[in-house]
Amino acid sequence: MQTELSNRLGIEHAVFGFTPFPAVAAAISRAGGFGVLGAVRYTAPDELKRDLDWLDAHADGRPYGLDVVMPAKKVEGVTEAEVEAMIPESHRAFVTETLARHGVPELAEGEASGWRITGWMEQVARSQLDVAFDYPVKLLANALGSPPADVIARAHEHDVLVAALAGSARHARKHAEAGIDIVVAQGYEAGGHTGEIASMVLTPEAVDAVAPLPVLAAGGIGSGRQVAAALTLGAQGVWLGSLWLTTTEADLHSAALTRKLLAAGSGDTVRSRALTGKPARQLRTEWTDAWDDPAGPGTLPMPLQGLLVAEAVSRIQKYEVEPLLGTPVGQIVGRMNEERSVQAVFDELTREFEVAVSRLNRIAGR
Repeated sequence: MQTELSNRLGIEHAVFGFTPFPAVAAAISRAGGFGVLGAVRYTAPDELKRDLDWLDAHADGRPYGLDVVMPAKKVEGVTEAEVEAMIPESHRAFVTETLARHGVPELAEGEASGWRITGWMEQVARSQLDVAFDYPVKLLANALGSPPADVIARAHEHDVLVAALAGSARHARKHAEAGIDIVVAQGYEAGGHTGEIASMVLTPEAVDAVAPLPVLAAGGIGSGRQVAAALTLGAQGVWLGSLWLTTTEADLHSAALTRKLLAAGSGDTVRSRALTGKPARQLRTEWTDAWDDPAGPGTLPMPLQGLLVAEAVSRIQKYEVEPLLGTPVGQIVGRMNEERSVQAVFDELTREFEVAVSRLNRIAGR
């Protein structure tokens, strides 16, 4: 599974794996792919430094990258506290009522809530870059489109390629005009934030829109056959995220959540604003149903929604309240029906890819 882009980066397979877990990112790189560590959950530079130290030590010298969440337009002088003060009391009450209805316990006194969506803030994302550029990172990806021009220039000064996610050909063209190096065409089927165009339509549209820039196909890809299809559509590789959630190297901290993922079918996800305020595909749960119910208060725009639900999500996860327990995941969850190592996933991807290419060659009479 080699392309011009994979050869440029020195990887064996044109498989780029996004993950919040350093152990998974390292295993992807060791297996011949390209591990990309998601940085949005790191709110302190020393936390990111700790995990990049670990990743760098366990990638066996193979290349890896970092994914940040940085808006293209800079917002000056806005603190997290000021933003959080904008949350209406009616929405806070709705969270309290929903948790109480399901008997979700409070956090222990003095215990801080876990993950908060603060990586979107300008100062947090830039502090992550200050750390990242001290490491041999080969790719910087941005989940909110093209990063600011000075960030692209700084990455290029460090010989780091810049990728940006796009949900339409129009977005892809804007990224190309901004000077990025790789477009990740993320289809409607993907986990997390997505647009409304399916991968089969989006991938060739993005390829045509930004040629000769390389495009990675993302969304609904979890088999070697689908990798072959993506390359046939003109992509120079695939960007996989959901597939790694049920690998043995992943650390979801929840046996109940792992069970839900393994049992879920491709129709058990929903594109909802319940988690961040932007449409994000995730497991459908009674939590997403409550927020999507027209009788409720409706979700708030990003980042207010993420700040509003941060403690609630931490409580749901800590106490494994299964009716409410979910995670961002794509429609490919229907194939994720057993726990396997990252290497085992790669072994299956490559075997299926070879079979698919051989089939195409036979059809073409080769």
